[in-house]
Amino acid sequence: MCAASSLSSVSALPSSSNAASPDAVSNGAAVLDATAADLAPIVRWRGLEPYDVSFDTMRAFTDSRTAETPDEIWLVEHPSVFTLGQAGDPAHLLAADPAIPLVKVDRGGQITYHGPGQVVAYLLLDLRRRKLMVREMVTLIEQGVIDTLAAYNLVGERRPGAPGIYVAPGEGALGHEGAKIAALGLKIRNGCSYHGVSLNVKMDLRPFLAINPCGYAGLETVDMATLGVAAGWNEVAETLAASLAANLGGALRARSSTGSPND
Repeated sequence: MCAASSLSSVSALPSSSNAASPDAVSNGAAVLDATAADLAPIVRWRGLEPYDVSFDTMRAFTDSRTAETPDEIWLVEHPSVFTLGQAGDPAHLLAADPAIPLVKVDRGGQITYHGPGQVVAYLLLDLRRRKLMVREMVTLIEQGVIDTLAAYNLVGERRPGAPGIYVAPGEGALGHEGAKIAALGLKIRNGCSYHGVSLNVKMDLRPFLAINPCGYAGLETVDMATLGVAAGWNEVAETLAASLAANLGGALRARSSTGSPND
């Protein structure tokens, strides 16, 4: 599990409206608020953390959770690492780098790169409790990224058959139309998810040239800084967590930290 950390309350964000039963209506707002609170994920700021630590800890969390375990979103920044999905083809690593390990993992998808300057949000959710199908969850995560980019006047879009978010054509693309700015991969075990989404904020993008990102030869990868965004990692991480929580139907209930978003 995670290192010892303290919880502190934060302002709740509006949750999406839900159809209420007659009993819920008669009991008033308290019932609706309780439902929203049950679905509100806990956000944990884990900071800079080796990939294998996050990987082992999210698997252990998922294996040990019960029907009452609150959902969580973990915000992490990793040292440089390539990760290869469970059905991934190692041939998509075009040039091995002894300074960047390759880790085989159990998520879907092919190969990707994580490194400093990238926000990774791990989504530890009970899909059955949320009554979510996997495809619907992917759509909501992608919308959370699109909303995050919109907060910085960037336009992201989906690509059919290729999960993740890409730079939409337009003036703000600065010549990077179609470049991938966020990658997504999940594992569902016993109705619960782990792994998640990564958003490129301000990175050294050169390691992406050593792979076929997500299995696509020649796919350009870009970050927010290249598109003119000056916001730092902490700010973008907080915006992304709030957007994900809002799209997934719960308000931000609490923030937990191995440090602080402002450290």
